[in-house]
Amino acid sequence: FLCATLFAFAASKAEGDALYEKEQYEEAAKVYETLLHDNGMSAEVYYNLGNCYYKMDLIPQAILNYERAYLLNPGDGDIRANLALARGKTIDKVVPPSEMFFVTWWRAITHSMSIGKWILLAVLSFVLLLVGVGLYMFSSPLLVRKIGIHGAMVLLVVVIVANCAAATQFGSLVDSRAAIVTDPSVSVKSSPSDRSTDLFLIHEGSKVEILDASMGEWMEVKFEEGKQGWIPVSAAEKI
Repeated sequence: FLCATLFAFAASKAEGDALYEKEQYEEAAKVYETLLHDNGMSAEVYYNLGNCYYKMDLIPQAILNYERAYLLNPGDGDIRANLALARGKTIDKVVPPSEMFFVTWWRAITHSMSIGKWILLAVLSFVLLLVGVGLYMFSSPLLVRKIGIHGAMVLLVVVIVANCAAATQFGSLVDSRAAIVTDPSVSVKSSPSDRSTDLFLIHEGSKVEILDASMGEWMEVKFEEGKQGWIPVSAAEKI
């Protein structure tokens, strides 16, 4: 059953890729959407779908799918490059607020590989750590014992970092509060009501963080430059 599922996935993806190569972007997008609906999340399919929407000049949808691909595989350089290219076509040019250097440093580390690769690194490092401990405990030559214990100490740090990085990515994946504005333009309100004061205007492709989604048709969001306000739920799609 698993083999049949994988074969069907590969065949459908190949069909979508063939349509993309023929520049039939709308048809290819439909194939990729069906693949995601039937088989669940896939960084590669999200990336290909983003490419289709980019070619159709549907920039918000392209950004949305690039962001989803990035969330699953942040270490992929093509995903990062195309996401930056698509975001460069948005109207609102955002300069994120400055942050502490160690926050930027940790984000760069955690986003250097996918969660699967971090988990694999943690497992392999732990196995090698046990080997190092075994060399220290059961070997007679002093040099071998020193290599074993010092190697085990280094590998312990790697195991801790890899597990923390995987946990950070997993938390971002299951509790993503980010969304992409899909309406051409949206008036950000001071409260969840059409009659409330307009604070400012945002445009399609902007990325927001959802702060409060408990008000039915409205949600409170925070923008990358730090401003906050209320927009209709229908105006943005969650990553």
